[in-house]
Amino acid sequence: MNEVSKMGELWQIARELVAPGKGILAADESTSTIKKRFDAIGVESTEGNRRAYRELLFRTPGAAEFISGVILYDETIRQKAEDGTPLVTLLTEQGIYPGIKVDTGAKPLAGSPDETVTEGLDGLRERLAEYKQLGAVFTKWRAVITIGDGIPTGSCIDVNAHALARYAALSQEAGLVPMVEPEVLMDGDHSIERCFDVTRATQLEVFRQLAAQGVRFDEMLLKPNMVLSGKSARDRAPASQVARATLHCFLQTIPAAVPGVVFLSGGQSDEEATVNLDAINRRAAEIGGVPWQLSFSYGRGLQAAPQKAWSGKKENVAAAQRAYYHRAKLTSAARMGKYSPTMEKELVGV
Repeated sequence: MNEVSKMGELWQIARELVAPGKGILAADESTSTIKKRFDAIGVESTEGNRRAYRELLFRTPGAAEFISGVILYDETIRQKAEDGTPLVTLLTEQGIYPGIKVDTGAKPLAGSPDETVTEGLDGLRERLAEYKQLGAVFTKWRAVITIGDGIPTGSCIDVNAHALARYAALSQEAGLVPMVEPEVLMDGDHSIERCFDVTRATQLEVFRQLAAQGVRFDEMLLKPNMVLSGKSARDRAPASQVARATLHCFLQTIPAAVPGVVFLSGGQSDEEATVNLDAINRRAAEIGGVPWQLSFSYGRGLQAAPQKAWSGKKENVAAAQRAYYHRAKLTSAARMGKYSPTMEKELVGV
């Protein structure tokens, strides 16, 4: 494939991932993270249980109406369904794009142990080539920015932005669409104004570094946090204020060439993440639109309900699929600014 056609393909995939009404399922929990999720529902985190759970999600009838792509974990992209079909094939046969998490996790930052830097650049070019061969068409790398006393430091933002940019450049070189995820955590008691300032500073540096590394903005996606009050803050800002602050921040930081913003749910409950996404899209319409699609890339925001419904039992698979379909449908409505809380009660059969 020559450079021009490769670029055209990435341009197209990036736009299809944020097609109207659609968003992305983040099913890329590490083994340790999914163990915590399974512990909460009383399920042992074995390779077989992890495969069975993700298979039920990927086989949910009708999910492709609302889900354009799924981010996978290294274990998952190599797994086969119970009938021997590769899990990647389950997705592609429905027209859902497989993606892959390629970082190796956040580690303590030297000199500032309360902060982290995401690792995984060593050997990344070779891993990307393998993942492409396994069927991935897009990638994800998450940087973590914590708000606290005296943090984040400028150096924490700088090193994470630099790593994100190097990762994104390598992904595009490999013919894969990079999903750049600079997450400002909602942990803490900070105000929405403090989150605004940190998110703005982080995103400005991320795009400065992306430009320095020659990353093509029109062939990538941004996976950011919403601008929120801290989880334990008093008088947390309502959805209307979240929407105004988020768009005010993004219009100052995100280049118009970026095709789409796919919000992370970031510790919000599934309903809170849906309400805030809806408010952001309604606000965007009120101000005459924004340059990018405002979509979602939710993990917990799409999976909390089906995990609880499943609880590790085969007889609960259909109920778990109904819960996932319902959550995807509501999140899709929010992504179009058409969500209503009354929809929460309308669990649709599949």
